[in-house]
Amino acid sequence: MSEQHKDPIKVMVVDDHPMWRDAVARDLAEAGFDVVATAGDGEQAVRRAQAAAPDVLVLDLNLPAKPGVQVCKELVGANPALRVLVLSASGEHADVLEAVKSGATGYLLKSASTAELTDAVRRTAVGDPVFTPGLAGLVLGEYRRLASDPGPATGGDEPRAPQLTDRETEVLRLVAKGLSYKQIAERLVISHRTVQNHVQNTLGKLQLHNRVELVRYAIERGLDDA
Repeated sequence: MSEQHKDPIKVMVVDDHPMWRDAVARDLAEAGFDVVATAGDGEQAVRRAQAAAPDVLVLDLNLPAKPGVQVCKELVGANPALRVLVLSASGEHADVLEAVKSGATGYLLKSASTAELTDAVRRTAVGDPVFTPGLAGLVLGEYRRLASDPGPATGGDEPRAPQLTDRETEVLRLVAKGLSYKQIAERLVISHRTVQNHVQNTLGKLQLHNRVELVRYAIERGLDDA
């Protein structure tokens, strides 16, 4: 039995189209989320998010005053615990990759159903990366490409080679393959909480900050092909 949030998840919706913004906020409120703020442009989004302290920011990329990726970068930079789910009309690969690099946890197209959106917000709140089908593979592919680039010289020595337990390595390998924590728990016949603990321990040992960095680390070492 996994513990549920005692308080509703606090969500903020940022979109420059008032009717769309109101509809998304209403759908999320009806699904049991606490919609703590909305905003219609990038400057307003940064100010209101800092004041309202949402758990999850549902963010459009195409905003006046300040683009969505800049909003994401500033807010996640100031508060790494904030989860950002991009909800965009664009499925352009460059937009998806820019959003992920700026700190977004997930990326959903506006063609998603209300049920898909509410599920995505719940999963984003617990740190699961959520992508419209087809985009997860793109993101992993980009990390593979980055990992295969020589990059800046590091002086020849690996800076650190932390010792992971067999189980931590196993969880890391499944994370790199794009599985959610729930799927990993089912595959390894352990609890969702245990998977989260293994991931947190691994992040600590590797001095990484989030699951996106963890995936990249695993791909750099070929764990996703193992």
